[in-house]
Amino acid sequence: MTDDLTPQRVEELLRTAVESLGGETREGQQHMAAAVANALNDGEHALIQAGTGTGKSLGYLVPAVAHAAATDERIVISTATLALQRQIYTKDLPLVLDALQAEIGARPAVGLFKGRSNYLCVHKMDGGYPPEDDTLPLNLGPTSELGKQVARLHEWAAETESGDRDDLIPGVPGRAWAQVSVSGRECLESRCPALERCFAQRARDEAAVANIVVTNHAVLGVQATSHDMIGEHQVLIVDEAHELVQRITSSATHELTVLGVDRAARNARRVGIATDKLDRAARSLDSALGEARVGRVRGELPDAVADALETVRSATREILTGVGKIGADKDMQGPQKLATASLTEVFDVCEELLGTSGRYVIWFAPRDGDYGSNVAERIVAAPLNVAATIHDKLLADRASVMTSATLALGGTFDAIARHLGVEDPVTLDAGSPFAYERQGMLYVASHLPRPGTGGIGDEALDELAALIEAAGGRTLGLFSSHKAAVTAAEAIRERLDVPVLYQLDDQLPTLMKEFAADPRACLFGSTALWQGIDVPGATSSLVVIDRIPFPRPDDPITQARTEAIEEHGGNGFMAISATHAALLLAQGAGRLIRSVNDRGVVAVLDPRLATARYGGFLARSMPPLWPTTDREVVLAALRRLDAEASSAA
Repeated sequence: MTDDLTPQRVEELLRTAVESLGGETREGQQHMAAAVANALNDGEHALIQAGTGTGKSLGYLVPAVAHAAATDERIVISTATLALQRQIYTKDLPLVLDALQAEIGARPAVGLFKGRSNYLCVHKMDGGYPPEDDTLPLNLGPTSELGKQVARLHEWAAETESGDRDDLIPGVPGRAWAQVSVSGRECLESRCPALERCFAQRARDEAAVANIVVTNHAVLGVQATSHDMIGEHQVLIVDEAHELVQRITSSATHELTVLGVDRAARNARRVGIATDKLDRAARSLDSALGEARVGRVRGELPDAVADALETVRSATREILTGVGKIGADKDMQGPQKLATASLTEVFDVCEELLGTSGRYVIWFAPRDGDYGSNVAERIVAAPLNVAATIHDKLLADRASVMTSATLALGGTFDAIARHLGVEDPVTLDAGSPFAYERQGMLYVASHLPRPGTGGIGDEALDELAALIEAAGGRTLGLFSSHKAAVTAAEAIRERLDVPVLYQLDDQLPTLMKEFAADPRACLFGSTALWQGIDVPGATSSLVVIDRIPFPRPDDPITQARTEAIEEHGGNGFMAISATHAALLLAQGAGRLIRSVNDRGVVAVLDPRLATARYGGFLARSMPPLWPTTDREVVLAALRRLDAEASSAA
């Protein structure tokens, strides 16, 4: 163990940090900090479940700072979202550094690492790239809403020190931000004439010499599936680790569309390269997709599609050669890099699709968001398995800590360890300071019929209305689909005199403020509400889950991964679908108890949680609320909570 960094010493440092914030250390937090310190010192891999209220961030930040100061090793901390990354970098980590500096006699340097598209591109704003929208050159005045937003970004560029999109308040839509930013593929990097003024490069230079680097899972996705972005480091700490598999999968998932090929051809023409061959190839691809059926490709690609892909690949390779021969005219650097980036993306996807050798799941998909269409407009390729990628690219030859409020599924860490590619991990359930059995109920409406495929049924709507009426509103509704959420919102608005907010009615932060401000309000939504919602108090006395959130049975990745496990003698349903549902149920149920004073009910309108063989596995993955199927007991409890909250208001 590192000199002086004993469990007792870590506990002392944790107490110093927590007391500096006016708090008290918790037993679970102490156990977590000791486990993190041991993993870092011994070069081990640790899986640590730290329930809501444990003080998870300080539980890993304190030993990380102490370890960095004692060893001068480089530590990377990754978060699931940009919001959490910002909180760790701007708030939690500086507080720990301030609290510990005198104790450890050092202040490790810290840095922030994000993708380049999160920063203003000075060269693009100087006119070094063609505009994203040909109808709005960057030098035009604000003659439209988009123009006004771009003009505001130019004004902000003269004031900001960071150029970081997260520092722009209020923000702007993605279409406006695209006018002033570039992706990593499009960046000129060291050849950029504006390099000395580059916001992204300045942040990367700081991160390159930092002892502690705060990044996000999207960057880890590139690190694992493409190229080294972060540089050498000896320790990796992953917060919200339950989301890492999905983020790595998303990073390694690519698609090809006719629009994408046309865009690459247009960028090539901007630098004076003829694209007749690629234009014809795009039309061949369009024709081949028109004959394809939406759904997963089993076996070889259809001949027409494979031939079209080969034609696109050949034409793209030829044009890339031509773009690479363009001279070093500074005015053409931006357009040239833009052309190279879009052409390379098309070429790489063709290479993957034509040479997957079973490593990828391939399917034909409709236009993005057009789920009811049978017209194929996209070819998508996703990795069959990312566990080995995570192990080899992120975990090998370094210590690691994977932590989240939901890692122990069905009462063990086995499932999440397999998904994350963690071999022989040290595991710890740090518990929670909440008395779940006394603070909340888990109600399973076992008398309801099994949910069908057509959204939420009439019986479930009746049950939902009765629960909300008893609770006096105060409900967070978590639905398996937007269709079910809309149906429920419309039904409750008709039946009850309570405000019902719907996820897509406004920006989520605005809806959250409205929900918290009105104690009788209900907030309904789908996937975005299952995680990261933090509304303590009586506002959310009832959390309703309409059905067990299994992945869609026709999801190509789910199908392929399930079949691959079954081919090796495993239980594909439990390993893939049940594990997916367990994670979401644990996260969703975790929205109820957010403080030691919270009380309420999690109501699941799916009888399978109580009756199916896999129900026990799912229930054991959720917070240990007091379980019941007694409807009258639950309704009475909700009425009491409503009366108490109303009298206290």
